[in-house]
Amino acid sequence: MPIRRQFLTVTAAVLAASMLPGLSIAEDAKPVSGGKLAWGVETEPATLNPQLNGQDKTKLLLRNAYESLLARTAKGGYVPWLATEYKISEDGKTYTFKLRNDVSFTDGQKLNAEAIVTNFTKLKDAAYSGSVSAGPVSRIEEVKAVGDDTVSFTLKQVYAPFLDYVASLEILSPSAFASSQLKSGGPEIAGTGPFILKRYAKGQEIQFAKNPSYNWAPKIAAHQGPAYLDEVTYRFLPESSVRAGALTSGQVDVIEGISGNDAALFKENADFSYQTALNTGTPYSLFLKVTWGPTQDIQVRKALVASIDVDAVLKAVYRGERTRAWGITSPIDPQFYDKSIEKAYGADPKLANRLLDEAGWTTRDADGFRTKDGKRLTIEVVQAQATVRDQRDVLLQALQAQARQNAGIDLAIVFVDAGTYTDRRKTGQFGSIANSNTPTDAIDIEYHYLPLDKGGTINYSRAAAPELAQWLNEAASTLDNKKRFELYAGLQRFAIVDQAYALPLYEPEDQVAAADYVKGISFRPFKQLPESAYDIWRSE
Repeated sequence: MPIRRQFLTVTAAVLAASMLPGLSIAEDAKPVSGGKLAWGVETEPATLNPQLNGQDKTKLLLRNAYESLLARTAKGGYVPWLATEYKISEDGKTYTFKLRNDVSFTDGQKLNAEAIVTNFTKLKDAAYSGSVSAGPVSRIEEVKAVGDDTVSFTLKQVYAPFLDYVASLEILSPSAFASSQLKSGGPEIAGTGPFILKRYAKGQEIQFAKNPSYNWAPKIAAHQGPAYLDEVTYRFLPESSVRAGALTSGQVDVIEGISGNDAALFKENADFSYQTALNTGTPYSLFLKVTWGPTQDIQVRKALVASIDVDAVLKAVYRGERTRAWGITSPIDPQFYDKSIEKAYGADPKLANRLLDEAGWTTRDADGFRTKDGKRLTIEVVQAQATVRDQRDVLLQALQAQARQNAGIDLAIVFVDAGTYTDRRKTGQFGSIANSNTPTDAIDIEYHYLPLDKGGTINYSRAAAPELAQWLNEAASTLDNKKRFELYAGLQRFAIVDQAYALPLYEPEDQVAAADYVKGISFRPFKQLPESAYDIWRSE
C-alpha cells in the first residue's frame, strides 16, 4: 500500500508538530526489522565530530550515532533521554541532571557523571573547541559529578538559554578526547546512538551499522530497543537533479534537499512520499558588514535591501517552494518571533536610488555600476564552497542581478575553499556573508549579534552597537519569557529595519522524498530537522 503523501506548509507543520511526537507520515503496517537503506544527501560533513559540526544539513547523519541528555517535544518541552530527570535551583544558576544507569558508549565505556564532566570541561578549552568555547559553555562556573549518576552545572549568572544548550549537546565517549580523530571525527569517536559509524569514504558515502545493544530511546521515539534497519548508507550527491534521478531510478531509497524544480516529481506521485518542514533558528540571510567596504554606510546597506525584490527572486529560483523570511528567527518559534516585522521593509528601487544619490554614489561606469571618487560600488559576498546548498549559488546570482538592475550595485559573489573562508572571516575582509543556523531558545540570535569576543561567533555583520549587547544580556538574564520576547522584538526591528545589518531571504527547511516501501521517516520534534534512521523500516 503506498505511503500517503504529506506536504507540510508552515502552518500545517506547526499544527502537526503540536499533535505528534515527530513530524511523520502515517503508518498502517507493522514494522519489520532488518535490511539496508541508501539515502542520497546534499552536503558532506566538514567534520564528523558533532560538537564541532556547524553544518545543519549534516546533523541528519550524526544524530544516528550521538545523543544528548534530553530530547525536545513538538511544543518545545523536554523529555528524558540520557538523563532521567533534571532540576533548576531557585536562583536559576544551578542545573542538576540525574543520568540513566544502563547506557554505554559504543566503545564499551559506561555513561556516568564523570563522562559528562569530561565533555563540558573539554568544550570550555579553546584548544579543542575553538570559537565554541566563547559560546554558552563559557557561562559555566563549575561542572562536577555528584556521585556516579548525577552531574551539576553552576553558572556564573542566570542564563536563560542554558537548559536548551546543555540538554541538546551531543555527548562523546571520554576516550574520544584522546583520539587523533577528535577534530575530524570518525569511528574512534564513539557515541551512545542506535547506530555505529563504520566507514567513511570521503567524497562518496558514510555508512552506519545497527547498535545491537541500544535500548534507551526517548519516549517521543516511535519504538524502543535497537533500530529496525541493519545498516544505513548516506551517499553524497550534491546536485538536486542527480539525487532525484537516483531515487526515481532506484539507486537510493530516500533523498533530502529537493529543489523547487524537482519537487513536482514526488509531491503527487503515489510511488513516493514527500515531506517538508521549516527549521528553527536564523533564516538564510545576507549579513552586511558594518566595518569594511561600502556597507559601512547605513545608506548603502538600506539601499541594497531596497533594491532587491526577495519575493520575486524566491519565486524564480524555487518555484514557490520556499518561505519568505523577514526577521532574525524562525516563525515556527512563536515564543521569540515577532511577526510585526513582516512587510515593515521591502523592495523599493526608487528609495534605493535616492539613498545612493544622497550617499554620493552619483556617477556610473561603462557597465552601469554606480561609482564615487573613481571607485565602483562593489559589495563582495564571500561564500564557502562547502556550504553551498539548496541552490543558494543560484539565489545569490539572482540577488546580484537585481542589485545591478535596480540600483547599479555590484554584488560580487566570491566562492572560496574552507581555508580561505576561515582566513577571510578572521581578517574581516568581506562585505557580506550569507548564513543560516538552527539553534533554538534565541542562542542563534546571540551567535549573530553579540560582539565577536563575547559569544558572537558568527556575527558576520560585525555589528557592535551597545544596544545589541544590552538587549541580549537582559534577555539572557531573565526567566520571564514575555520580557525576553519584548527584548528580542526590539533587537529585531533595530537590526533589520533601523540599521539594515542583514537582509533575511528565506526560512531554511528540509525536504525528504522516499520510495513508498520506506516507512517511519520523520522530522525531529521542534527543530524539525530530518530525524535519524532509528524509526525507519522497509516494508519489503
